[in-house]
Amino acid sequence: MTALAISNLLLWVALIVLVVIVIALARQIGVLYERVAPAGALMINSQLKVGMSAPDLTLETITGKPISVGAGAVKSRSQLLFFLSPDCHVCHSLLPVIRSGAKSEQAWLDLVLSSDGDDADHSGYVAEHDLTAFPYVVSRSLGMAYGVAKLPYAVLIDADGKIASMGIVNSREHLDSLFEAKEQNVASIQEYLGRTERTGRQHEIAGDQ
Repeated sequence: MTALAISNLLLWVALIVLVVIVIALARQIGVLYERVAPAGALMINSQLKVGMSAPDLTLETITGKPISVGAGAVKSRSQLLFFLSPDCHVCHSLLPVIRSGAKSEQAWLDLVLSSDGDDADHSGYVAEHDLTAFPYVVSRSLGMAYGVAKLPYAVLIDADGKIASMGIVNSREHLDSLFEAKEQNVASIQEYLGRTERTGRQHEIAGDQ
């Protein structure tokens, strides 16, 4: 056997080994993807719970228009309260996501933006980030009523005036998880995934018996 033939044989062996390794890695990635569930918005709130009536407040937007927030305000539509701050860089990066989400869900959802801090240039902030289409409220009492401790934070109020879901929102996936939690009638997407996992285990146990 010539040196060239030996070289070709070794190359084929190396290629086969590489293919086997790639297939094994692909299977492990698939298993990991199944085990690692998508994380929804983290629900941190010691004051309110999902299912409670949303606190009622009558406020004024920065343009001077009155606006009602909470259980008494919703009439066959839902409200999404998004708490932000001009000094919050994460809030700034999420604004395109919030605008897009409000637009795609506008058939059933009204977006209300809320901030705090009298010294901030809220009017300039609204103009700079193209938020004029949405009510923008500067109110410390609103954040306190809804137990907001960290930003950015969102609260989804359903058409019955109940808190449907809430949590810290750092990505589009977190925002979508609030909508999904409402659709699945659970407090959070983590609770839904937990229920699904428990149901699957119960089915496996029943099948083994």
